[in-house]
Amino acid sequence: MLIAQLFVAGEGDLYPLDLPSETTEADQTVLDDFLAGQSNLPWVVFRAAHRAANFPDLPARARAVLAALARTVDANNPYAAIFARRELLTGRSMQSMRTFYRSLDDLEEAGLIERAPQKRYGAAGLFGRAYLHLTERSAIVLGYLARPSDTKEASIALTNPPAGSTESSTFMTPCATVADGAIYKDLYPNNQKRQPASVPGDLERLLGLGFHRFLIFKLMREAKAHAKLLSDVVEATWEHLRNAKHPINYLRTLLRTPVDFGHQVRTKFAAVEEKHAAIEREKQIASTVTEFAGKTFIDSTNTRLITVSASGESIAMQHFAEPAPRIAVAKWQEEFVAAVKARKICLVTEARASAFKAKCGERSTSSDVTEPSTITDTNTVRPSNARERTSDIHQRLTDIKKLLRSACANLPASNPDLRSVAAGHPSR
Repeated sequence: MLIAQLFVAGEGDLYPLDLPSETTEADQTVLDDFLAGQSNLPWVVFRAAHRAANFPDLPARARAVLAALARTVDANNPYAAIFARRELLTGRSMQSMRTFYRSLDDLEEAGLIERAPQKRYGAAGLFGRAYLHLTERSAIVLGYLARPSDTKEASIALTNPPAGSTESSTFMTPCATVADGAIYKDLYPNNQKRQPASVPGDLERLLGLGFHRFLIFKLMREAKAHAKLLSDVVEATWEHLRNAKHPINYLRTLLRTPVDFGHQVRTKFAAVEEKHAAIEREKQIASTVTEFAGKTFIDSTNTRLITVSASGESIAMQHFAEPAPRIAVAKWQEEFVAAVKARKICLVTEARASAFKAKCGERSTSSDVTEPSTITDTNTVRPSNARERTSDIHQRLTDIKKLLRSACANLPASNPDLRSVAAGHPSR
């Protein structure tokens, strides 16, 4: 717009423009020299920074950090620790924190610096700082050490520092590679929000159903909010979950349901454990029966003689009051093993065998004496313990039959069986 120009508005004569001159550049140069002179670096340090800035075979970022370290290190003791914060070094090298760490990696690979491990205060038990040190090569290249002998003396001084030096005896080798502060005091804080590196073993099967690893962690948190465990829910409903068309939505619905999946899982595991215990118990019983096959046992009162067959499939139990032994072929193993373990029966000995034979002899002697029989008028022999049918008993039985017939006479025709029974001749 021409109207906004000075010569158009007519102000060129009253307020003329400043003509460009060379004095502005000269003033800026003087100002830069003045500001640069404030640092007032010694000649040795200035030369070391210049050599670091022009060091070959290094990227520009590494040269900038090496120049900052050359300005920071003690020129009289180049192997001493560099007491400088990261903010100071990044400011002098004009780099970000990430670029600064990359530059340190480059310098360490080139063998120009040494990054000492983190040290710890012995009294307080806290970790301190990790300091940087110049190597022999960088000290010679920067001009801080002129002869190799100076390098040896400096290394000896670094290994055995004097009593008044900064490296006190309280610094000790750390026993763990963890950060300083509260993390060292509490290695397992309750408020840390970090996810584990891998999915729990019982939840890895969800990965095959389309669940992402981070989604499983989120579902674990949701299950905890509903007072459940994701492992219990998956274990209790796995058969339905893997056959579901939308397993993610189905699992989230299960998390919101008021069902105690933990009780179901515990009941299931208890049944499985009981089954395994029963199988194990059967194996032990079978091994015990096989061990005692073909052997003879007797009880503590010498009244029963038990003989296990050679194949271990049956046992013969002989009671002293019975003429023939009883044979058991099924469901005797458990009771037999329990009696052996409880020491109710034991292997037969000669003394006990003779005692059992003596009891059997007493039984045979008493059986030879028979009791007298009673002979009725009809010449029918009845045992002595049989009760004779008297007239009173006969009359009572007759009355009962009449009562039953009169009661069944009023039954409907739909009960022919009962009517036939009342008449005295059943239909079947």
